[in-house]
Amino acid sequence: MAAPANDLFLKACRGEAVAHTPVWFMRQAGRYMEEYQAIRKSHTLLEICRTPELAVQVTLQPVDKHAVDAAILFSDLLVPLEPLGIHVEFVKGEGPRIDNPIRTEADIDALRPVDPHESLGFTLETIRLLRGELRVPLIGFAGAPFTLASYAIEGGPSKDFARTKALMFDHPKAWHRLAGTLATCVEDYLLAQVEAGAQAVQLFDSWVGALSPSDYRELVAPHTQRILRRLGETGVPRIHFGTNTTGLLQEMKKDADVVGLDWRVDLDTQWDALGPSVAVQGNLDPLALMASREVLSAKADDILRRAAGRRGHIFNLGHGILPQTPVDNVSFLVEHIHRATSSG
Repeated sequence: MAAPANDLFLKACRGEAVAHTPVWFMRQAGRYMEEYQAIRKSHTLLEICRTPELAVQVTLQPVDKHAVDAAILFSDLLVPLEPLGIHVEFVKGEGPRIDNPIRTEADIDALRPVDPHESLGFTLETIRLLRGELRVPLIGFAGAPFTLASYAIEGGPSKDFARTKALMFDHPKAWHRLAGTLATCVEDYLLAQVEAGAQAVQLFDSWVGALSPSDYRELVAPHTQRILRRLGETGVPRIHFGTNTTGLLQEMKKDADVVGLDWRVDLDTQWDALGPSVAVQGNLDPLALMASREVLSAKADDILRRAAGRRGHIFNLGHGILPQTPVDNVSFLVEHIHRATSSG
């Protein structure tokens, strides 16, 4: 497959010099865009994910509208759970709901092996189609074992992850068996995405900030690092992202090329602590996109000041774009970052 016409994102992932700081946004395709809302009037989220032509269309919408420097595959973190035998549905106003959550060791033993080429082939076809359309790099992604497990155990979103932690603390062998099964699924899924044409991958551990550093090191890190190490054999950049992860970042950087920072940390302080061996992605508060343009540009400039022109900075939010975000503010921010960092 041909290299993208705009490869600034990939260069930044590798710590190379770039003509301007590349920009992309988590959830850059989705509910804040009228074009997406029009598609959702006749299709569910999972229908879009499972229909390559629709997933391609939605993935391209923000690339065409905002001139971002990378596209991220439109899908959902929970898509791989269904072939494992965990039924997921999305309830309006509530989010994902699982009607057969994992509650016993027998539930863990009943999980099925997943061949992504067979049961997740729609995602791989979406990637192949996108590579023929895009002039910017395509990012593939998957949820990390802890985040997937937390949904599967809790039965949906959770504030305290009580059931998940109960399994981790009281039944560590069963936890490691579950996390290992999920790690195999995620590893195979991401490798298949790279084989299909994804030029970078992001491992989302969105909820792992709920853990202490010691629990993360003992119960989660072995599984995520195994995934990242295997992906390292492909040569594509590996981005590791979570929220509320200030105390975990030193562990999360292992076997990653890029560490995603949320908005709760100062980018310069954390980058200094992480060291020059990794690139950094982030870290604007998503709510800043709803502020006045004067405030938005000032907050973006503060992040650029903290990055200080260092190689390896990818501008992004500290989490995903929110549904009520003004579309024009997204375009304004991309243009502002490009203009403010242009070497030409």
